[in-house]
Amino acid sequence: MAGITLSGISKRYNQAGMPAINDLDLEIRDGQFVTLLGPSGCGKTTTLRLIAGYMTPDSGTIHVDGRLISSKDTLVLPEHRGMGMVFQNYAVWPHKTVFENVVFGLKLRKVPAAKARDLVEQALGLVDLVGYESRLPNELSGGQQQRVALARSIVVEPDILLLDEPLSNLDAKLRERMRTELKQLQRRIGITFIYVTHDQAEALALSDQIAVIHKGRLQQFGTPREVYDRPANRTVADFMGNVNLLPGRVLTANGSKGEVQIAGNVRIAADLPAGMQSGSVVDVALRPEGILLNRVEKGGQAHAKIVDHTFLGNISEYQVMLEDHCLRVQTHPKINFAIGDSVEVSAAPDAVSVFAQTETPR
Repeated sequence: MAGITLSGISKRYNQAGMPAINDLDLEIRDGQFVTLLGPSGCGKTTTLRLIAGYMTPDSGTIHVDGRLISSKDTLVLPEHRGMGMVFQNYAVWPHKTVFENVVFGLKLRKVPAAKARDLVEQALGLVDLVGYESRLPNELSGGQQQRVALARSIVVEPDILLLDEPLSNLDAKLRERMRTELKQLQRRIGITFIYVTHDQAEALALSDQIAVIHKGRLQQFGTPREVYDRPANRTVADFMGNVNLLPGRVLTANGSKGEVQIAGNVRIAADLPAGMQSGSVVDVALRPEGILLNRVEKGGQAHAKIVDHTFLGNISEYQVMLEDHCLRVQTHPKINFAIGDSVEVSAAPDAVSVFAQTETPR
């Protein structure tokens, strides 16, 4: 079992500056794939290094299954935490073969040679590198080197595997394939994975839970669908994929349901934040794939005009001018509009998020 609890964790590198991570509470259940997601400098790698034991928090505690492993005055050394670590730059030894790289941790633990060989073969099997034992890293592709790093981490049978942007140095196609392999690996071995990335697509594809971090603070912790479809605030909405952010006004409010008006006199049904009243000034987030376009029939009212179109194979992307706002809209590729067409704009309620305009990013 390897559930992790972070309570009130804060860390500063410069006592006069902003904290790298500020009052972080996070509960990670055993066997989950959890991603720490955010832009560069948000505090996600600091959080991972605190979990790994490479630094101590200024305040707060970290427990693994009820055992205190980190506080201001307590530090269980990394080698005694039952964790493996995979780094961004792979950190494989160039002068050692694949087998020598993977067996290294077992030798440090004085595992008998016969058992160590069996464990290495099992680990290489998990990452599909059986038969590569005698190769040097410079004889491997980037993806294969990353799998060596993974095998070296899992061969010592950790309870938790920490991964610090391990795919960022790979090309796009290989990165996509490695995402699938990582998720399958986590399901096979069943241990807790904590993964750091700034790539939203990686987070959505891999995770059971995503922790979105911005300026050292946790913004939202939830499933990929919750974070994408129901962002907790504008910061999360803006960071998670493509989004159109427009000013609006609440026309009607009935509990959590209501109708908002945006530019072009477009009215949209939407879920409202608690306490929102009719007449409230708001920001409205619209996902490009949730915006619906219809040609204006004779005598109909045009909301907007098509100003650009890009065919992307599986989707078509339109730039639509709505008064002085340019909307990004994604449609099925067989739905065709011409540049200059006048259109009506609407949106599916589940593609709309509404935030009080007085809200400031945390």
